[in-house]
Amino acid sequence: MCGRYAASRRPEDLAGIFEIEKIEPEEALAPDYNVAPTKEVYVVLDRPLKDADDRRPVRQLRRVRWGLVPSWAKSPEGAARMINARSETVHEKPSFRRAFAARRCIVPADGYYEWVTAKDERELEVEGKKKRPRKQPYFVLPADGSVFAMAGLYEFWRDRTLPDDHPLAWWVTCSVITTEAETTPLAVAPAEGPRSLADIHPRMPLMLTPDRWDAWLDPTATDLADLTPLLTPPPHGLMRAYPVSTTVSNVRNNGPELLTELEGPEEGTLF
Repeated sequence: MCGRYAASRRPEDLAGIFEIEKIEPEEALAPDYNVAPTKEVYVVLDRPLKDADDRRPVRQLRRVRWGLVPSWAKSPEGAARMINARSETVHEKPSFRRAFAARRCIVPADGYYEWVTAKDERELEVEGKKKRPRKQPYFVLPADGSVFAMAGLYEFWRDRTLPDDHPLAWWVTCSVITTEAETTPLAVAPAEGPRSLADIHPRMPLMLTPDRWDAWLDPTATDLADLTPLLTPPPHGLMRAYPVSTTVSNVRNNGPELLTELEGPEEGTLF
């Protein structure tokens, strides 16, 4: 899954990476090293500009909320539960299928955090122990240091309790698509601990390599036969993972120190 990630690149950097033509709104988000559900995040999308005579799709960098609210939802209360969409079912789930057909985006990140799901932890749960064991977090990122382009969806939701001209009348929200975690060896693995992403967690965000960006963002591509191949995971051997401090587990902690690589898992954590 993807429940937390880091995003520190500036809008002008993302504009160069993704060939963005329009940044809207102009106010930049501060670097965020502990992005959590319901926060505002950047997404890259292709869409005609509002009120423009030219209706061609324009590549934009937009601020949206993480946690998709379907257009038909009565309220946005369930947004925190829709931060992820499974690649295997995204085309058929009522909450995601319309967005998958026409409103696809890229969620740019430095990398994502994942907390190890260990055998010992499962045994404790079976024993009925109430206290959850402390999990070791790992930071997962492209081994070459490039941007982590997560496949995403975005959606519009109208708050009918507000007038049309109210600045909060429309919500724009997003979800990150996930796929099965790689079982092959990491390009760069920790000195001790997991050797593959599947050793950490069974799911991972679907990463889009640059050769798929244009096709994924194309809003005119709506045929399922053309879209389904884009959900294929990227080639193996592109990722690295390393342990980071358990301070990232608290969403109030936010700073570049969260990305500091540890020599090994913290004492008292499970792997």
